[in-house]
Amino acid sequence: MKVDQIDLNLMRVFRAIYEEQSLTIVADRLGLTQPAISYSLARLRELLGDPLFIRKQQKMLPTQAAERLAPPIIAALESLHDALQSHTAFDPLTSQRTFRLTMSDIGEMVFLPPLCEQLAQAAPQVRLEVDPVSMEDLVNSLRTGTIDLAVGHLVNLNPYTQHTILFHEPYSCMVRANHPLARRKTLSKEDFLASSHVLVGSNSNAHRMFEDSLKAQGVKRQVALQIPHFTVLPDILRRSDMVSSLPSRIAREFNRKKEFRVFELPFEVPTGDVAIHWHARHEHNPANRWLREKLIALFKEED
Repeated sequence: MKVDQIDLNLMRVFRAIYEEQSLTIVADRLGLTQPAISYSLARLRELLGDPLFIRKQQKMLPTQAAERLAPPIIAALESLHDALQSHTAFDPLTSQRTFRLTMSDIGEMVFLPPLCEQLAQAAPQVRLEVDPVSMEDLVNSLRTGTIDLAVGHLVNLNPYTQHTILFHEPYSCMVRANHPLARRKTLSKEDFLASSHVLVGSNSNAHRMFEDSLKAQGVKRQVALQIPHFTVLPDILRRSDMVSSLPSRIAREFNRKKEFRVFELPFEVPTGDVAIHWHARHEHNPANRWLREKLIALFKEED
């Protein structure tokens, strides 16, 4: 077979089927009809003399030939993509691009104020949009560019994503400054367990990891109130004897005016790795790389 017989679009279809293992998902990903995908697969089979993908248990599984072909085909498509991306210049001073990020509500509190301050000087016409994206849709959103970057404690993303760890986030316990416990040098396990707690039902991975760690140690709190977000937490703690566990950075943010006492937790709890995540296909995109580097410069801590 000669190279000039190969239609580049067929290689895109091959890669998409290899990665998604579903013709329906491939059609949606490439913006084509399912019959068009089936026709392209038939052409690929004819050109390459192999079935390439066999339907099994509602998946299109690659044959041995497809497994051999996939790495060089994907590498060639990535090289072409990178060459075209690197050719596109990005000037932050004149760009009117809209960057789309996803992060939790506590991530917004940590990252957005310093980032907006920086962008006002370095990229005055650039816009930011922060959109919630489920974990199920995150990788696809990063791949398609619907989301440029995801920031937070995110685990189990697939190997096509890249990341840079910014910092390791521990949890603390916070009470109002004139709370009966505030005079203690440290917070004991007994005091922690005897207190009434505000449980913030965040859906973040870091929060789930924290809750799972307490359960694994048999820690059972007296939960007096459960709320969905951290925003109202300071007002609740100011007006009650309740305590709450929260990420240390958020505790410091809430305690700027020294209205609270922040304790280390009396239990061993693993820290969460807070990172920037992007898709490998945008590794060399100048705009994406510029924003990543801006976030790294602002927030990355030395290990």
